Amino acid sequence: MKIHPEKIYFKIGEVANMTGVKPHVLRYWESEFSCFRPAKTRKNQRIYQQKDIALILKLKELLYQQGYTIAGAKARLHEEGGFSFSEQSDDAGSFDARSFLKELRGDLSKLRDSMIINP
Repeated sequence: MKIHPEKIYFKIGEVANMTGVKPHVLRYWESEFSCFRPAKTRKNQRIYQQKDIALILKLKELLYQQGYTIAGAKARLHEEGGFSFSEQSDDAGSFDARSFLKELRGDLSKLRDSMIINP
């Protein structure tokens, strides 16, 4: 399993290859675990961050290696803390990515404007 610490965002195929969990399973876990909501791009593609990958690896361990059920894994994560189970809208999960991209767009616009040579 290769994890690229220099990358910020990963697509679902990359995450599937890194973790050994198939994409359809990742989408299913997203519907079952309210704490697992990867951000989405404008084209509705899921983009995962390092924290999402850590949660996937924890879920994989609980479900596949320790033999927990979905309900048992939810209870175990809740006991351990560190993972929020509050109900979130889809927009709440993508807030960080959107604000980051919006700030990046603004910075790039400023850079472009500073590079334009006035006649």
